[in-house]
Amino acid sequence: MKCGVVDVGSNTIRLSIYHWERDGSMKLLMNRKVMAGLAGYIQDGIMSDSGILVACRTLAGFRSLLDNFEIQDMYVFGTAPLRNIVNTEDALNAIEEITGFRVEVLSGADEAALSFRGAALGGRMPAGLLADIGGGSTELVAYEDGAITSGCSLPMGSLSLFSKFVDGLFPAKEERKAIESTVKSELERAKTAGLKCKHLTGVGGTIRAAAKLCNDLSGADPDNRMIPAEEIRRLYKGLKKGDKHTLQQILRSTPDRVHTILPGLIILTTVMDAYGVETVSVSTCGVREGYLLDRVMKE
Repeated sequence: MKCGVVDVGSNTIRLSIYHWERDGSMKLLMNRKVMAGLAGYIQDGIMSDSGILVACRTLAGFRSLLDNFEIQDMYVFGTAPLRNIVNTEDALNAIEEITGFRVEVLSGADEAALSFRGAALGGRMPAGLLADIGGGSTELVAYEDGAITSGCSLPMGSLSLFSKFVDGLFPAKEERKAIESTVKSELERAKTAGLKCKHLTGVGGTIRAAAKLCNDLSGADPDNRMIPAEEIRRLYKGLKKGDKHTLQQILRSTPDRVHTILPGLIILTTVMDAYGVETVSVSTCGVREGYLLDRVMKE
């Protein structure tokens, strides 16, 4: 069977098309990403009509794409941009009225659990910490012997922190300090606070972009997914200069994250420092695969 799974996130809206069987096997056929930037349409906790229309246009475009492939089933879920606003129901009703899709809004706990379930498809996960750094939230899951021991969703992401603290393209020194202070405060309140985990499994665009930049700078295999924490710290130290060379590096490797990569790296490096992380592995699977397993294939 074939279906589309759509993740309505704060920075991106992503469509993944899968072929799956009742025996639990699945194959990713195609990915499509739109940098919708929905977090930028939220003011005082309210998503504007313009933001809702951006979501509607994107979903309509995905529906047309699936029609071309003669795929009927499309499942849509939303995370931080629809969860952390006061007009959630109004937004959901408008999206359903315009597009015909009823979006399921995941709780922070569900998002964390589904991210872990998806990441676990990548292989054995004996012990460590999973971090899913999104545009509007960050999910942290501590695990041991393939099972979750604790987890939480924190209301901070690469795009929401950029929108809140940064005036230019790159955060200035004082802006970086403000972002770091916010991240540290959130981590102190996290259910996973106090844990020490040498290994971090990374999910989400920030961590994929960080790995891409690290591999590019070190001359490693572009498909390398195991990054020493020290390499990521060096990357952040180099990028925060914000000079022409920095911009060229980002534009070459991750052009669609030129404004969010530094806030995202502040989250990542602060998490690494707080938990004593020594190595970071980049998962190829995440919340969409977890959703497919838990919500679609169980039907």
